[in-house]
Amino acid sequence: MNKKIIGRVDKIDFPKLELYNIDVKIDTGAYTSTIHYSEIIEENNTLRCVFNSDEHKNFGKTEITFNDYSRTTVKSSNGLKENRYKVKSEVIFFGKTYKINLTLSTRDDMRFPVLIGRQFLKRKFMVDVDLENVSYNTKTL
Repeated sequence: MNKKIIGRVDKIDFPKLELYNIDVKIDTGAYTSTIHYSEIIEENNTLRCVFNSDEHKNFGKTEITFNDYSRTTVKSSNGLKENRYKVKSEVIFFGKTYKINLTLSTRDDMRFPVLIGRQFLKRKFMVDVDLENVSYNTKTL
């Protein structure tokens, strides 16, 4: 299988989350992928999640309800373990839609609202740290 080469950062779309041209960091040190949220409400076996940020570009206020979600423990780079919600969604790289598992975390204090981890990258992509916005640049051709 041929792997696409991506850079260390990109701008990608999450159509099911109504988020477009979102800045992402490709993080081969992270196992799971994570996305910023501003508010979560769990009730009646659903998870209502608000994606909004004054800090991150293109994060307008969208509210998505998930019927299929779970919880998982994530170990951060500082060694602390955190229990997070995990949802299934879709992401577009190079014009192709892929399924992706995303843990939810507040990332307003981080430079990137989304980290793409190894679990998603494996068998699909190789990372060239000298490159940036490879998928996004093919979108605008």
